[in-house]
Amino acid sequence: MAVKIRLKRMGAKKSPFYRIVVADSRSPRDGRQIETVGTYNPVAEPAIVNINEELALKWLKDGAKPSDTVRNLFSKAGILEKFHNEKYGK
Repeated sequence: MAVKIRLKRMGAKKSPFYRIVVADSRSPRDGRQIETVGTYNPVAEPAIVNINEELALKWLKDGAKPSDTVRNLFSKAGILEKFHNEKYGK
């Protein structure tokens, strides 16, 4: 089973709010999820990002692939750097 870390759209029309979720890559965008890793609110000024770092690292270690947007959010939060350092021992 290919697992992805991606955004699930929530919120009202024209005011999006996203959950960062782990889901099977075959499931629809707002469909079934395995676990919620965090939230992302792009409408707030500045944008609000809450990520459970331990869960994100656990899923990355287990082989989950982040989407492009989630990859950018993880990079800004420093999670990808921690993952890289743990994986390659720096």
